[in-house]
Amino acid sequence: MNVLLIGSGGREHALALAIAKSPLLRALFIAPGNPGTEALGRNVAVDVANHAAVVDFCRLMKIDLVVVGPEAPLVAGLVDDLDKTGIAAFGPCKAAAQLEGSKGFTKDLCREFHIPTGAYERFSDAAAAKQYVRAKGAPIVVKADGLAAGKGVIVAMTLAEAEAALDMIFGGAFGAAGAEVVVEEFLEGEEASFFALCDGERALAFASAQDHKRVGEGDTGPNTGGMGAYSPAPIMTEAMNARVMREIIEPTMAGMKARGTPFKGVLFAGLMIGRDGPKLIEFNARFGDPETQVMLPRLDEDLLPLLDAAAKCRLPAGPVKLKNETALTVVYAARGYPDAPERGTEIRGIDRAAVLPGVTITHAGTKREGGRLLANGGRVLNVTAMAPAVREAQARAYAAVDAIDWPGGFCRRDIGWRAVKG
Repeated sequence: MNVLLIGSGGREHALALAIAKSPLLRALFIAPGNPGTEALGRNVAVDVANHAAVVDFCRLMKIDLVVVGPEAPLVAGLVDDLDKTGIAAFGPCKAAAQLEGSKGFTKDLCREFHIPTGAYERFSDAAAAKQYVRAKGAPIVVKADGLAAGKGVIVAMTLAEAEAALDMIFGGAFGAAGAEVVVEEFLEGEEASFFALCDGERALAFASAQDHKRVGEGDTGPNTGGMGAYSPAPIMTEAMNARVMREIIEPTMAGMKARGTPFKGVLFAGLMIGRDGPKLIEFNARFGDPETQVMLPRLDEDLLPLLDAAAKCRLPAGPVKLKNETALTVVYAARGYPDAPERGTEIRGIDRAAVLPGVTITHAGTKREGGRLLANGGRVLNVTAMAPAVREAQARAYAAVDAIDWPGGFCRRDIGWRAVKG
């Protein structure tokens, strides 16, 4: 198969590593890719926002499957335009991608199809939203409706924080993504991420993970796109996985089909596991980042035919085969992230770190300049380790972090703390 992978981050590097192992693969192209993916296939300068250019490239290179990594091309309808020309694509159509593109859309779907989630209301002006917040009290959660790079959610512990969040969002902090706001109930419990492969008709449980969203140790500071993750999530027992499939994933699939927008691709459910069981926090319409970096190393079968089967509405009965090991990834970020990351600082020692037992390094925001590797983003590297247990995976990952020479970077030193403590 000839495969085109869309994206440039750590998630796409992890996907490229898995796809490149497949005996079905003939050629892998990554648009635009990064310095890590260039060793696995051919990075190509195709403008993914220009759907006609993507279609032309697919025809020229006889692409059999397009795998869309990030959310923005999905919400923009890239899969729709590929489908129109008969090019198979892994990912939802534009209408189905609203599960991530609009938090209000998802909450309304939950209400209509009785999917457990927090109580909420939608607002398009700050005054009405503030009135609702004052009536409900704090803590409370304020969300920009649209895509905000994982940073549009504010967990307000006081009324003052909630009102400040509303002023910030309606004031344009997230552009068009903040034209509408969802204010919802603060849920208590333990967060987990759950992933299912979907073909429009049915869903196949894939894997679970736990992310660390806040920038600081002890889960302090502002939210980020993710500072680290591990898989599996200990709280996601076989019984809990079954409940999530039965109470959240399957009703969502049925609801989307009933609305005429069946969901294909990977459905990423952000969950709160509380006393009453799982509740949905939000959906994403693609693989998570950095969750992908810890789920795919655990996969004990070929990823490519699974992606192809989902795209072509013929998923197997399952289950997906996973190794009985833990993977843990540490995000190595540029100083100043998430506010103003410092770009252009040199990174050395990746090769030294990558040869440590069980370790894989994926690039998330790097560039090459001459013979040097430079930071070129906020989240710059993912340092991932596999081991029989989480404590050993954590130790291996941090040993690899310490082998990298990058004074311009920082990371949390407590990734996996909840699992280690448990």
